[in-house]
Amino acid sequence: MKLILAQEVEGLGNPGDIVEVKDGYGRNYLVPRGLAIGWTRGAEKQITSIKRARDARAIQGKEHASKVKNQLEQLGVTLDVKAGDTGRLFGSVTPADVAGAIKSAGGPLVEKRAITIGSPIKTTGKHQVSIQLHPEVAATVRLDVVAV
Repeated sequence: MKLILAQEVEGLGNPGDIVEVKDGYGRNYLVPRGLAIGWTRGAEKQITSIKRARDARAIQGKEHASKVKNQLEQLGVTLDVKAGDTGRLFGSVTPADVAGAIKSAGGPLVEKRAITIGSPIKTTGKHQVSIQLHPEVAATVRLDVVAV
């Protein structure tokens, strides 16, 4: 079965890639979860827009990743969350929350999939998260979680 990936699938490919998979895997797993769409000539036009969006977000090489790392490590990121009187959060901080906080702090656009939170952040205070910018470059961002 020929499919076009809509999202990154580990071990298979990136968004916009045309892949050949077994019928059951495509029909029962990839397509229902929105990870892929069926390949047609019309869908081939969608590939170009998906790839263009991926290229716009992608880090261009190790040198560019090092520049972005320097930007991120100098950035002071504050995340406003709902918390109780004791400083315990209602829920926990997610990678999407961190990516949004970085963007609102004036930092570069970061993929939420690249953000690694060591242990779940469930309290206010200062925390650190890791961002994998390139296979050889990772940045550590200081995150200040503040109760609203």
